[in-house]
Formats: sequence, structure tokens, C-alpha cells
Amino acid sequence: MAPWGKRDDMITHDTEPYNAEPPPEALAGRTLTPVDTFFVRGHGPIPTLDPDAWRLSVGGLVEHPMTLSLDDLHVRFPRRDVVATLQCAGNRRVGLQAVRPIPGETPWRSGAISTARWTGVSLADVLAHAVTRPDAAHVEFTAPDVSPEARPSQAYGGSIPLAKATAGEVLLAWTMNGRPLPAVHGGPVRVVVPGYLGARSVKWVTGVTVRDRPSENYFQAVAYRLPEGGALGPVAPGSDILAPGENAVLPAGPVMVHGYAFGGEDRGVDRVEVSSDGGLFWRPADLDPAYGRWAWRLWRAVLDLPVGESTLVARAWDTDGACQPESAASLWNPGGYVNNAWPRVRVVVA
Repeated sequence: MAPWGKRDDMITHDTEPYNAEPPPEALAGRTLTPVDTFFVRGHGPIPTLDPDAWRLSVGGLVEHPMTLSLDDLHVRFPRRDVVATLQCAGNRRVGLQAVRPIPGETPWRSGAISTARWTGVSLADVLAHAVTRPDAAHVEFTAPDVSPEARPSQAYGGSIPLAKATAGEVLLAWTMNGRPLPAVHGGPVRVVVPGYLGARSVKWVTGVTVRDRPSENYFQAVAYRLPEGGALGPVAPGSDILAPGENAVLPAGPVMVHGYAFGGEDRGVDRVEVSSDGGLFWRPADLDPAYGRWAWRLWRAVLDLPVGESTLVARAWDTDGACQPESAASLWNPGGYVNNAWPRVRVVVA
């Protein structure tokens, strides 16, 4: 049995902190990812917090600082559901590591992305009660999970721009797919920042601080940054092939290929194309209906593959007209972040 109630076939990269992803095939065909299948990215020991004793401090550049209990969130603010896809910044890092080694970074495959229905209250409603001051520009989140990855060791944290924090979709969530939020996913309360990389959806949140500048926390100021682009935020448009898996041996005849596409931020998915010959010829994939503006869209295509080896490739366009880059080589960076290059899967047809 895998730790924390996860499925037995989870690919566990670390046990402390716990970092694990499902095999890609386990994500195929499911718009909502079951809790036992949802990936986990940890930075330190998972804290165990008593929901009755949990408190959230709201302060900084606000007129009315507050300390809120879980009951306060339930009673004082309207409840909201959001279906949102969360993606680790290092998802598909193995593709970048194949270009050039990235020492010390977790070799995430294709499963560090999942989708759930989150229930909680809008951060915008909480901030409206606190009343942000005119010089406010960013909202910082703090949590009690101390990470030895940081230099110096410190609790995890990060921030998002005030405009994103007050847009309405960012949640203080306590429910995941209709169940109380498990400790491994940030219970009793976590932040969910739809459209942003998962690093900004701080788990076990205990502090919300309105600031005039971004957080100085290690995981905002040092980690989760690109050398030329600053701190990571909105997700880049991308897609992946979930099934069949790499080096699968398939019978001759039509083959069903499954995958997902994700626009990121508030962009939708316009179309997906797939190729069975490494990208020489393409055909459109069938897209599932949109499941909300913050969720991935699953796709499928039936391909007639010749006997022998084939390389399956996919590419997606978002609703702004942006397409995935072709090559992971053009995306390499020392953190191994944001690999949204065309996914490629080699299969054998016998």
C-alpha cells in the first residue's frame, strides 16, 4: 500500500518529503482525478493540523486585519466550487533532463498534473472584508511546513499579484472532490490558484499577508524561477499523451490514443492534433467538452499504426492561438521547469 492512501502503482520519487505521481495511464479518460491518484509535491514533512484549532491570519496592507477559524470561513463567506487543474512546475522534467542533466531535481515524468473539484471560499471575498490599501500589489501565503530544501531552512510560502488574488477564482479550499481535504493535499485548508503553476497553491495555509511587493520567501525569490523570466506564475499551454505508454507493445489495427490539453491561466484549448510518424503528418483529435475555464480538456484519437515502431506526437493550441514549442531543447533551464514541448511516445506494433 502506498503512503497517504495513494494507489499502489504510484511512482514515488521521495518518501520524505513525499513526492509521487501516478502512471500517466491512470489519468486517461478521467476529467476529475481521484484523490488516491492525484500527484503530491512536498517540500518538507507533512504537518498534521487540528481543523478545530486551525486559524488563518489576514493582515499586512489591509484596513481590517482578521483571524479566522474554519467555522468563520463556513459562516461568514459564500461557498464556491471551482474545477481546476494543478500542475507541478517540474512536470515532464525528464524531457529536459534528456537534453542536459539537471542535478538535484526530481525526475518528474508526465503525472505531476491532476484535476479536482475544489470547494471553499473566494480569497477575493476575504480580502474585500479586510479592505486592501491603495499601495497593495501582492498577496503572500505562508504555511507551517518547514522545508530543508530552502537556504536557510524555512517554512514554505509564496505570493501572487493582487489582481489575480481578487479576480474571484482563487480559493481557500477545504474540500477536494466532495471530501474533506486530506492532510497530504494541504488539509484542513489550502490555497488553490487556478491557471497558475502548483507552486503558488500553498498547502496548509495559515497566513495571508497583503504586500506592496512579491514575497521574499525562498520558494518565490530563489526557487521556481526562470533565469531570464523571473518568478513562475501562469501555466504555459501544453498537452500530453497519457495512453498508450512509452514502449507499449500493441496489436496491429486501430489504436486509441488518450491525452489531455491545458491552456493555463484563463485560456481555453482550441484544438489538438496528433501524429503517428513523429510529426510529419497530423490529424485532429476529438476533444471532450470544456469542464470549466480552469480545467484541462481530455482528448482521444484513433490511429492506424503500421507494424513496427512508431513515434506518437501531440500538439495543442490555446484560445489565444499559442501552440506548444516543438523541441524540449529550446526550453532547457537549470531548474527543469515548464517543459511544454510536444510530447512524444514510442510504441511497437506487432
